[in-house]
Amino acid sequence: MPEIKFVIFDMDLVLYDYDHQIRLKLLEELTGRPAAEIDQSVWGGPHENAAEAGEPATAEAYLEQFSRLLGFPIDFETWADVRCQMMRARPDVLSLVSRLKTTADIALLTNNGMLLKDALPVCAPETIEIFGEKAHVSAEFGARKPDPLVYERICSRYGYHPEVSAFVDDREENVEGAQSAGLTGHHYKTADGLETFLRACKLL
Repeated sequence: MPEIKFVIFDMDLVLYDYDHQIRLKLLEELTGRPAAEIDQSVWGGPHENAAEAGEPATAEAYLEQFSRLLGFPIDFETWADVRCQMMRARPDVLSLVSRLKTTADIALLTNNGMLLKDALPVCAPETIEIFGEKAHVSAEFGARKPDPLVYERICSRYGYHPEVSAFVDDREENVEGAQSAGLTGHHYKTADGLETFLRACKLL
């Protein structure tokens, strides 16, 4: 195991529970459109993946696109409230991550567009408390997981070689993308498994 100096964490289904069906139900109630139709319109095409890779490039443009695809005007507060309701913090995992701050540099990297970047203090205040300005969405780097570029770019931003960096994600393909960029990867399944990994890295 190489000496790890920088650890990057995914957000949804690692640090937080995440339920897309709750979001669809709330949007159905808001708009009157069937949930399945909303899912297909907003998330069934290329738009969300493109946003996660940085296009559109601003939170305002993302919200405009989201409203258009939803077929219903939606403001930041409503969008953020829906996002809040589909998430729930995992205190055991967040506590583990917080403990790392004495032994390693840490950052957050979630596949999301720029609107979530602005909404993190509302939807996931724990990420701001723990990661500060190192809480990132993929759109900031012009690439999305599992593209090796996104891992290379976040490591470069903070001056770390991939070989001394680690990445934690619940999606195996994202972990494999990080490993192909030279990072040490951990496929998250449980808090206990994460703790074992961090101990193996001599970070706890």
